[in-house]
Amino acid sequence: MGVRATVHNGRLVVDVATDLPEGTVLDLVVDDEGDGLDTPERQALDAAISRSLEHAGRGEVAPASKILSELRDRRSE
Repeated sequence: MGVRATVHNGRLVVDVATDLPEGTVLDLVVDDEGDGLDTPERQALDAAISRSLEHAGRGEVAPASKILSELRDRRSE
């Protein structure tokens, strides 16, 4: 779920009503409205995400610690 807000007098004002329960705490991040990917890069990212979701749907997952370790090993090569 996305929530859009506008800064008004130093306060964040949510632009539309939400159905969030009273007292819900949100961590907000600034959206820079883009990631700078060109069309081929965006297509490659979308394909990789789709493959990942397919793997997860089949239960082909690994602990984050293992994946991060492998990525660190690649970076140091």
